[in-house]
Amino acid sequence: MKLKSYLALTTVATTSSIVIVVTTAIFFLLQNLHQEGIEARGLELARVIAHDPKVINAVDTQNKQQNYNLQSYMEDIKTRTDASFIVVVDKNAIRLNHPDPGKVGKHFIGNDIYPVLEQGSEYSSTASGSLGKAIRNFSPIYLDGKVIGAICIGYLSEKTTDLLLQQYGHIGVLISVVYLLGISTIIAFVFKMKRTFLDYEPEFIVNKFNEHEMVLDSIRDAIIAVDSDMNISTINNSAIKMLSMGILGRYDYVNQPLSRYSMPLSHLVLANHGVFHQGDFNIGKLKYRANVYPINTQKGLLGHAIVFFANLDQSELEHEVNYLKNYTELLRSKTHEYSNKLNVLSGMLQIGKYDEAVDFIQQETDNYQSIIHKIVLSVTDSSVAGLLLAKFNKASKIGVKYTIDVDTNLSSYEKNISEKLVTMIGNLIDNALLAAWQNRNNAEPEINVYLSDRSNHIILEIQDSGAGVPENISENILEFGVSSKYSDEQSGIGLYLVKQLVNYFHGSIDWERTEQHTTLFSIYLDKNEIANYD
Repeated sequence: MKLKSYLALTTVATTSSIVIVVTTAIFFLLQNLHQEGIEARGLELARVIAHDPKVINAVDTQNKQQNYNLQSYMEDIKTRTDASFIVVVDKNAIRLNHPDPGKVGKHFIGNDIYPVLEQGSEYSSTASGSLGKAIRNFSPIYLDGKVIGAICIGYLSEKTTDLLLQQYGHIGVLISVVYLLGISTIIAFVFKMKRTFLDYEPEFIVNKFNEHEMVLDSIRDAIIAVDSDMNISTINNSAIKMLSMGILGRYDYVNQPLSRYSMPLSHLVLANHGVFHQGDFNIGKLKYRANVYPINTQKGLLGHAIVFFANLDQSELEHEVNYLKNYTELLRSKTHEYSNKLNVLSGMLQIGKYDEAVDFIQQETDNYQSIIHKIVLSVTDSSVAGLLLAKFNKASKIGVKYTIDVDTNLSSYEKNISEKLVTMIGNLIDNALLAAWQNRNNAEPEINVYLSDRSNHIILEIQDSGAGVPENISENILEFGVSSKYSDEQSGIGLYLVKQLVNYFHGSIDWERTEQHTTLFSIYLDKNEIANYD
């Protein structure tokens, strides 16, 4: 069944059920209210007549075995009311009057007359008498404090039914109009939905969106779509990798301003607003070429589609290839180093040098014990703790003293938060290790790590003995591609990623040259802001 048919059917069924239930409830309440109104009106009239001196005198005379003609008087009263009949009886339930004169002087029909004569009660009942089924209302007649007779005011069921049916008819017409209006609204809604979705089913639309997303992600060029307010509405994986190296997810970009991630690209789009144009822009030291396509519709300009790619010449491509080769060689050398240690340990075990093997393992592990103990006691987050230990291993291999501040204390966080903390801390430590090692001829290579979340903020501080940030790039050190490294390897990414994550958490990052001739990078994150991303 198609969605519009399913919605129409379920809506009509629901509406019909509601109408039936509401109508039944209204009719039931109306019937009860109508009967209660008749009973109240009948009892009030009976109470008034029961205090009529002429009626009291007539009943008293009848009780004394003397005839009294009350017929014409009661009929005159009945004609001035809406009652079907008014009957006066004496203490023996003998009628003093009746709509049928031939029944005057005969016993009242129905056992519901006795409570009023015996107990003096006022009440209503539904019973059948000589005139048929009726709602009968009784009130006692008193003389000198004693019950001497009773009044019965009756409303025939046929008459009350006719009145109810008349009211039912008015309500039924009103409910029918409301029901037809609801059906008309449903038809209009289905027609509008059909035009809006072009007669496509939701499953088809969802599949199309998934297909559209897969096609975008399969394109190697970076693609970004922004709305008329320059907020990102669509972005593919290539663009995510170019803007933040993939540390942020797709939904971290959606509905965020483009200028937050690349001010030059935002300026390029606004330079020729609403028309197709091309241009170059930089992210740090890297050059990119962008094609900007306006998205025009009958309602006007909805935004722009941006396609950009690295604008590399032949020498830059060769540099990229050389960097990858060097990185491969570095990995190969590290693999050989660990293989040699494993071979040494294996040889010792095979020739029975167990004590030497234990000493060799102990030598390799002693250096870890103190740092592991400190990490376990001060850092609860397992991902951050693992990172600190891994960076200690790296510092040991390159000969840099690695210290974790005694006041360090960091709690555990959700996976999403923990991963981003690892990225920030890891990049800062890597930069600090390299800076300290490069300045080893001028100062003992050393870094110090301090992490704390005791207050309302998370504080991350990494201090190194490096030469510091060159003055010519000090204002742009956090931009993409800007680096103080001496080597020709691709760089300028680490601090840029850190800056992106700090902005993501609406925090702050700063650096300074201390009096001890060390460089200190500090990050401050509000824990209340971080809680919003859990």
